[in-house]
Amino acid sequence: MTTYKVGYFVGSLAKGSINRLLAKALIRLAPPGLEFHEIEYKDLPLYSYDYDADYPAVAREYKAAIAKADAVLFVTPEYNRSIPGALKNAIDWASRPWGKNSFTRKPSAVTGTSPGAIGTAIAQQQLRSVLSFCNSPQMNSPEAYIQFKPGLINDQGEVTDDSTVEFLSKYMKELHAFIVRVRTVVPREEQA
Repeated sequence: MTTYKVGYFVGSLAKGSINRLLAKALIRLAPPGLEFHEIEYKDLPLYSYDYDADYPAVAREYKAAIAKADAVLFVTPEYNRSIPGALKNAIDWASRPWGKNSFTRKPSAVTGTSPGAIGTAIAQQQLRSVLSFCNSPQMNSPEAYIQFKPGLINDQGEVTDDSTVEFLSKYMKELHAFIVRVRTVVPREEQA
């Protein structure tokens, strides 16, 4: 069986982020055939096209981490009805310079958690719009808007609610199947 490398982004820079807990839970619930590594971006400066001619080392390392991934998973909170600024900055770095977009033809999926009843629905829709512009094939279904309640996920990434375990397990199985489908049609060597 082929193992696919999935780079994941946690939209919050906070160490104690509930989205970091959700990412840990998703990795625990993933089926065999998926291998995960976090793509960190906290040290990136604010993007400016002035960098396009000579990317700083931190940005080159960041883009190399994305290039190693067969697919990407975004696990993000919602800040002021949008995606966090640091995550948007990271996407801007990855999509530049012109013609070197790291997300082109790279399968992606989006989820997130929030204490609010609609989870991170608005942030996810905005992130999907950005990823569409970046030409990243997206897993459109199932959508996963997780309302976080205290104790839902423990520090080890174990989900304590059976129906949430079932839903997130299905989500990860669908992610695996989606990656297989996209990678069958668009092999790694054909990526930009």
